[in-house]
Amino acid sequence: MFPKTYILMDITLYKERMYNIIGAAMALYNEISYGFSEPIYQECLSIICTEKNIPWEREKVLKIFFHGVELEKTYKADFVCYDDIIVELKAVSELLGEHRAQLFNYMKINNLHFGVLINFGEPQRLHAEKYMYNELTNKFDLIRG
Repeated sequence: MFPKTYILMDITLYKERMYNIIGAAMALYNEISYGFSEPIYQECLSIICTEKNIPWEREKVLKIFFHGVELEKTYKADFVCYDDIIVELKAVSELLGEHRAQLFNYMKINNLHFGVLINFGEPQRLHAEKYMYNELTNKFDLIRG
């Protein structure tokens, strides 16, 4: 659960940042299409993000705490962009609930309220979903538009 110290910043700024991230992913998809493994998309997306001046960290280690004790087990987020948006990449035929749950857990672990799930595995198009954690409902809301 998120601490209640979070102050919601201008959602327009986050929508713009997520739009930039998805735009970079679309540029990548349009250039190489589908059929590659996730690590290839990760590496290529890092190049495009650099070219588009999108700040990013790839495979950022996420520490996990339980009852105030840091666990030995860690996770690695595919990307953290702009220091506060988790970006999880997939190269699968279809996104599943477990992929969304992975993104949500990464958002919780890092106490970040915005995340993007991108799938390069669909042959017809790039599939991207934007999410925001809503403290009022304690749910992850899909951001449309």
